[in-house]
Amino acid sequence: MSQEILRGADKEDSDVGVVAVDKVTALQIASWPGEASPGTGWISNKRGPASGTLKTGDVLNVSIWDSADNSLLVPAGSKQISLPGLVVSATGAIFLPYVGDVVIGGETVDGARSTIENKVRDVAPSAQVLVTSSSGVQNSVDLVSGMVKPGTYPLVSRNQTILSMLATGGGIGSGMRNPIVRLIRDGSTYEISASKLLENGSLDTVLRGGDKILVEQDDRYFTALGASGTERLIYFEKDQITALEAMSIAGGLLDGRADPKGVLILRNYAPKAVRSDLTGPPKSKVVFTFDLTKAEALFAAREFNVLPGDTVLVSESSLPATQSILSIFGSSIGIGNAISSN
Repeated sequence: MSQEILRGADKEDSDVGVVAVDKVTALQIASWPGEASPGTGWISNKRGPASGTLKTGDVLNVSIWDSADNSLLVPAGSKQISLPGLVVSATGAIFLPYVGDVVIGGETVDGARSTIENKVRDVAPSAQVLVTSSSGVQNSVDLVSGMVKPGTYPLVSRNQTILSMLATGGGIGSGMRNPIVRLIRDGSTYEISASKLLENGSLDTVLRGGDKILVEQDDRYFTALGASGTERLIYFEKDQITALEAMSIAGGLLDGRADPKGVLILRNYAPKAVRSDLTGPPKSKVVFTFDLTKAEALFAAREFNVLPGDTVLVSESSLPATQSILSIFGSSIGIGNAISSN
């Protein structure tokens, strides 16, 4: 089969390359550029400080106790006053009567209580202060879609992770194909499959205020054609699918029709990825060939990953692989440079 394919490999103007997949070329192909599986570029887990810090938009409830007579802060006949709903301003401050602006942005709640108490004692030396807070938008995370209970949720600590937040939102909705978790932060989008996130604790990243989380089903697919059990679009049910798994999902090779020496995978590459030194595809359009009558090709097919948008074509036994390729691309074009032959 390889000799027949290589007969047309001498035409320099062809934009189609043919690569016979074996244990050697399989390793080379694995290093070529292609669409990565979900999870590439994900943010690993990084711990934050033990307590949350106050940010613009957070709301403080301040209670002041003062046992002194004729206190400026506490009403006559009372020893305590509550000042609820104090919003941290853009400058990181809250306003207190007789005290003025108190800057507490970036502090923990305990730190803010100490700062406020020190300021209050300038006008009420015996005063004591209690501070509680609720998170504003800068200390909250939006669960946008794919969860049972989407909405805006406060960060309970600086160490709250994405899995903890997904649990707070009721978990990922059922019936979703290979759910993909997407994190939007500072204008960038990161993604990882839910299965990979659950398997590796180091990927359970710590959230930041303003993060947005979406969960969507995997919409990547490949196409199965020819003498296999089905001819249709097949969606990825997991992060990676090998060539051998793809053929199994497609229904295998039909008895009496399929040519085990003529299993082809068609793939497009960006023109800038083309290389002539085996570090990249030889052409922008590549046909990978598998001779499944040979043990090394079978093992190579177990290691060769199908990429989204690939076409897996099983040629018929009465139709040689060379004719299959020519019928797809037209007999007028030559077959591109092959990396290797059997």
